[in-house]
Amino acid sequence: MENIRKEFPILDTCVYLNTATSGLLSRSLLDWRQQHDRAFFEEGSGMKIRAIMDLLPETRNTVARFFNCKMGNVALTPSFSLGMNLLLDGLDKKHKVLLLKEDYPSVNWPFEQRGFPIDYVKIDEHLEERIYTEVKSKKISVLALSIVQWLNGIQIDLDFLKDLKKKFPDLYIIADGTQFLGIRDFDFEASAIDVLGTSTYKWLLSGYGNGFFLFKDAAKERFSVSSIGFNSVNGDLSKKQNIKFVKHLEPGHLDTFNFGSLKFSLESMKNIGGDTIEDRNLQLRKKAMLELGSLGLLKEFVLQRKDHGNILNISGDEKCFQELTNNNIVCAQRGNGIRLSFHYYNNENDIDTLINVLKTRV
Repeated sequence: MENIRKEFPILDTCVYLNTATSGLLSRSLLDWRQQHDRAFFEEGSGMKIRAIMDLLPETRNTVARFFNCKMGNVALTPSFSLGMNLLLDGLDKKHKVLLLKEDYPSVNWPFEQRGFPIDYVKIDEHLEERIYTEVKSKKISVLALSIVQWLNGIQIDLDFLKDLKKKFPDLYIIADGTQFLGIRDFDFEASAIDVLGTSTYKWLLSGYGNGFFLFKDAAKERFSVSSIGFNSVNGDLSKKQNIKFVKHLEPGHLDTFNFGSLKFSLESMKNIGGDTIEDRNLQLRKKAMLELGSLGLLKEFVLQRKDHGNILNISGDEKCFQELTNNNIVCAQRGNGIRLSFHYYNNENDIDTLINVLKTRV
């Protein structure tokens, strides 16, 4: 894994613990992006037409294979937020929705803005129990949540979602994978999730302006999405009355620079190996939780959870944040603490450096 660090030169100048804000751009991806724009610069529309015809379908296919989803059920969107808003405009407002308190705004706000009847559950060590109770007692028809929480890294138990779906087969599960996809292997078809959307500039290391939504076959029947545009028919005006479901989420032109970046990054991660990335992230997460927990910097309910994302929020004020920053540790202030996020390009030395700085304050 140390050879992988050479792909990210910024790691030579700082301890980068901020992937939850933005994933890093690899040296190889930078080279590909320069070649892409050089070709556009030199060839103009000819190059772009070829990229639209070839590169975008290849990207859709790469996403489908990487996460085990049918290619025809993959929608390419510039961001999770945009895709979510387009999607919910096609969902019947009679659905009773269950959300998580303080979940990412782009998950909760689109439901709230449209006036759905909503209940909320608290995020703590009893999260799954609270969800089950609410679904059972209040006839919830839609559960929408982030798989990993942006503030503290709490991860929903995916096996729990499977059990929940078995008990309530009509429950519709919509998930945001932005803080989850890329930290471990994930099989969409084998999951209980009906719709999974994500932006890919974080753990999938693809830069900005790209994302996607994955759908189960039956899930598409729940929506009546009306958004439409030239790209919905791939330029064939005769197909206006015969638009495929996912193309309603792609009404405008897609940027081959951005989505080609997504394809490149997924292929790079596949070459490293999903198991290798998952094992590396697990090792880093365990070490960080053990060290930070021993310093009393993690909330007790976080330590009680059986699984967790690659995000940890520690107790720390503005002065602590500035001290970390002054020691070239890149992190973020979120909620009432300091958010640290580790990815496979980090190593144990990064965690040791972090702990040594924090020990001076404990």
